[in-house]
Amino acid sequence: MLTLEDLPLEDKTVFLRVDLNTPLEPNNGKLLELNRIQEASVTIRDLSKSKVVVGSHQGRVGRSDYVPLNQHAEALSKMLGKEVKFPEDIFGPTAIKEIDSLKRGEVLLLDNLRFTAEENMEFSPEEASKTILVQKLYKHFDACVLDAFPTAHRAHPSIVGFSYLLPTCAGRIVSKELKALNRIMTVEKAPFTTVLGGAKVSDRLEAIDTLIANKRADKVLLCGLIANVFLKAAGKIEYDIGVDKEEKAVEKATRLMTEFPDTFELPTDVAVMRSGERKEIPVSELRNGEKVMDIGSKTIDHYSRIIRSSGTIFMSGPPGYFEDERFGLGTESLLRAMASSFGTTIVSGGHLSAALQRFGIKEWIDHVSTAGGALVLFLGGRRLPLIEALEQSENKIRNSKNE
Repeated sequence: MLTLEDLPLEDKTVFLRVDLNTPLEPNNGKLLELNRIQEASVTIRDLSKSKVVVGSHQGRVGRSDYVPLNQHAEALSKMLGKEVKFPEDIFGPTAIKEIDSLKRGEVLLLDNLRFTAEENMEFSPEEASKTILVQKLYKHFDACVLDAFPTAHRAHPSIVGFSYLLPTCAGRIVSKELKALNRIMTVEKAPFTTVLGGAKVSDRLEAIDTLIANKRADKVLLCGLIANVFLKAAGKIEYDIGVDKEEKAVEKATRLMTEFPDTFELPTDVAVMRSGERKEIPVSELRNGEKVMDIGSKTIDHYSRIIRSSGTIFMSGPPGYFEDERFGLGTESLLRAMASSFGTTIVSGGHLSAALQRFGIKEWIDHVSTAGGALVLFLGGRRLPLIEALEQSENKIRNSKNE
């Protein structure tokens, strides 16, 4: 694939797709950490002789983190040491006017791309190139730079549509991630242990299938909402757990445990909120509707022993609601078990990146990526739409030179 050095980008208007999707403080909605914004600033600085239009998303429709990008624009401005224009628009007249008036070295951030319906759907590259989002904007750009590795597994218009129509290259983060992952994958060794937490159940179920199929999950240690799904499939939780498409998720968990009976480890105790305090209880004592906030101490000890005896450990999604100090024990303990192990360690996702920063152990992990689902699928051998888009663009440019 092409890099920034391979395209003539000086004085050109460049669409830069990054991933600024950031965890938010639950109480005030402020940005919890700035890792992804910091990463994006690297490529923006290297495009200092271009006119840069930055595109990103934040959150998902219907969730509390589905918000405008005004905070992101402010944070990016501080990091770059210059104004980042923010038109509070995506492809309307205000955005178009601001894009066309950009001068060399200026940066503009479009508002949350997922405010457009099309950016919440997936398409083939040709179909994506015909969406309203792409058609309204692409004629105002000279080139496209893809640097949204955390969103590399999504065939959204901003990922595969602009790259279908414009000369496209990889940004610094994509190049860095692929280089580091290829290096790690040449030295990794068995047994492979995967720790899955967080709230994205459908992504986690897809990840498990992919990792097991490619022999990168000899053991899967389950936490968070995905653990609840498997606990229900195992008959240890009998009430509704409030997961989207819960019946299908439980059916899939049941099938996985039947096909791979020695692979999955489930929590035996959990932490809940009772009388305003952390209370650790056996899973059997969970009350209907009670929210699991963390894994319990017995589960932490059991999981930590498995982690320390593994050759390669991959962790995606926090084991608990670590933003609340009362429920950070599971996340911190398992991350410290990884940091002290002799195995190859990989941590993924914006929340865990923030946790590593908070606990001061980031430097002890072999590879820390802000990517979540994309990294899981990449490690599992899945082809990613963003990578394919970069390869296809490179092929088009090379073939046009040979004609």
